[in-house]
Amino acid sequence: MSAEATNPATPGPVTGPAARWRARIDLRRLGRAALLGPAARDRLPDAIGHVAEAHRAHHPDADLEPLRRAWVLAESSHRGQMRKSGEPYITHPLAVTLILAELGAETTTLTASLLHDTVEDTDVTLDQVGEEFGAEVRYIVDGVTKLEKVDYGAAAEPETFRKMLVATGNDVRVMSIKLADRLHNMRTLGVMRPEKQARIAKVTRDVLIPLAERLGVQALKTELEDLVFAILHPEEYEHTRELIVDNASRADDPLAEIADEVRGHLREADIQAEVVIRPRHFVSVHRVARKRGQMRGADFGRLLVLVGEDADCYGVLGELHTCMTPVVSEFKDFIAVPKFNLYQSLHTAVAREDGQVAEVLIRTHQMHKVAEAGVIALGNPYTPVTDLPADGERVDPTRPGWLSRLLDWQEAAPDPDTFWSTLREDLAQDREITVYRPDGGTLGLPEGATCVDAAYAQYGEDAHACIGARVNGRLATLSTVLKDGDTVQLLMGQDPASEPSREWLEHAHTPAARIAIQRWLATHPVADRTETPADASPAAEAATGRPEPAPALGVRPPDVLVDPPGATVRLAGCCTPVPPDTITGFVVRGGVVTVHRDQCPAVARLRGGGRAEVDVRWGDTAECRVTLHAESFGRPHLLADLTEAMATEGAEIVSATVEPPSQQRVRHTYTVQLPDAALLPALMRAMRNVPGVYDVTRAQTTGA
Repeated sequence: MSAEATNPATPGPVTGPAARWRARIDLRRLGRAALLGPAARDRLPDAIGHVAEAHRAHHPDADLEPLRRAWVLAESSHRGQMRKSGEPYITHPLAVTLILAELGAETTTLTASLLHDTVEDTDVTLDQVGEEFGAEVRYIVDGVTKLEKVDYGAAAEPETFRKMLVATGNDVRVMSIKLADRLHNMRTLGVMRPEKQARIAKVTRDVLIPLAERLGVQALKTELEDLVFAILHPEEYEHTRELIVDNASRADDPLAEIADEVRGHLREADIQAEVVIRPRHFVSVHRVARKRGQMRGADFGRLLVLVGEDADCYGVLGELHTCMTPVVSEFKDFIAVPKFNLYQSLHTAVAREDGQVAEVLIRTHQMHKVAEAGVIALGNPYTPVTDLPADGERVDPTRPGWLSRLLDWQEAAPDPDTFWSTLREDLAQDREITVYRPDGGTLGLPEGATCVDAAYAQYGEDAHACIGARVNGRLATLSTVLKDGDTVQLLMGQDPASEPSREWLEHAHTPAARIAIQRWLATHPVADRTETPADASPAAEAATGRPEPAPALGVRPPDVLVDPPGATVRLAGCCTPVPPDTITGFVVRGGVVTVHRDQCPAVARLRGGGRAEVDVRWGDTAECRVTLHAESFGRPHLLADLTEAMATEGAEIVSATVEPPSQQRVRHTYTVQLPDAALLPALMRAMRNVPGVYDVTRAQTTGA
């Protein structure tokens, strides 16, 4: 019996109404039967013909000669070798190549796939591959050969996986072959010991399935998930299988009825569309069952609406929301804001009167191809720019966004363990949010990301100079957790010597942020970061209690005229009035007249307490003393910059206090002497213009 036949994860046939459903690209059928046909085990009749047929379906004009020559070399090199399942070894590279051909891989990828085990397992050398098939095929085969040597054991994981990404990252086709290789091996895992099956399944779950997700290869990812599910959770798998079989035997099919209704509405609206039913794979059914409890007929699949143009997607959406009952909370627009793995689609849901809810995916045929095959569907990465498809801008599959960032992380990580731990955290993230920049751009971040993560996603290592943020127009600390749809404005300091805080690591969730911060901290030991008094951060200055600077002497307050004259006058410290403020006087103990600004909260309290109010007005003297509060984000050199700006405006600092920082915010209080009260507005503007300072106000306390 073949290994495929003994694999418990291979679902059996499903009959009944579900048989009418159009499945996703069905890689399960590309097994031994598709390769060997009805002939005897020792013969491979027309084996390469299956690959050629699948390849021509996606690339009608493809040159098949390289595939023929690669088949001849691979078959002759592996002749006599057998798999543990008892089949000829050549069935493995052939099956891997067929999987990739069905997904739309281009000729170079398929050629390298046929040869991917020759250098590792036969006498064929890389030089021979290069001479006969060119440098491009040689490079891919070399990358796959290096991946085959990766030991996924715990001790070897960090450094070997890092090397694996170096080999993969320059050409994503290397990883495409690796994923197809793992899929075929998982299909034939039934011939191995249970403990080895479990070990391979866990590595597949923890590393390769998340990689397939991030490369957008859903067809590989979903089957790998089901195979792993069957091995690691056999009881839950069997229960899920029973749910699917029971649903397939139902007399009614609510999802098919809703699909017919959708087709009718789109015909009436004259929208050309293909509406198909897309059954959920085993893991998806299991997740829905755990989330919703009892499963209903429409829960076992989703409707897929395929149209020709982007605009038609929104036309379909409008018709469904107008003619049917939409579940608004289920709406997501991944066309306007694609996922990090190139995925584009509109998601919505519609409900029937009986409570059945059908999820609906709306996309173009090209979007569907990319949704299923991800970077594999994008063709030859070395196609000239002039050959871009007409339906939109093409993303270079050699360096998709996530993989490109991954390479940057591994280069920047101070050590393999740091890289591995941050990568595992990132791979574990299965949900993403989109936040908006003020310029209309977007940032894709994992759920739970903070302003720290947004800063490093937008600015890279320049984010070391970030001093704060505004979220939806409101000032926010860098530790603020972002939500899907937030608008984030990052406030950047101008000092090139700005540095990140160690506490930022507590709020950094993305590898880009964590690795950049850890790298900076590793190259700047604590001893090197001890600052001189002139360069100390506000937090350090507050901790040491240094006054900055010494009080000014010999100053006199502005003249205040009182009716009747002769009374002792004192300017209130709670609001520090200065010309030309509108002022009010009250008689307090000892006949002293205390002068307040009209809007001071103490005025209402004094009036309510029955204090005698007297007429006061400013005299001719323009000199004044005033207390100001400055709110800022903590950063190095801030106090020096702030006091320099104040001195430039002619202010003499009488006293200064800096409170200990709270959530990266620092509050400063300055009492200053000005030669002319008219200079006060300019002084406050100059203080607000200092990077990191977000507000300056006149002192106004509740105490009189």
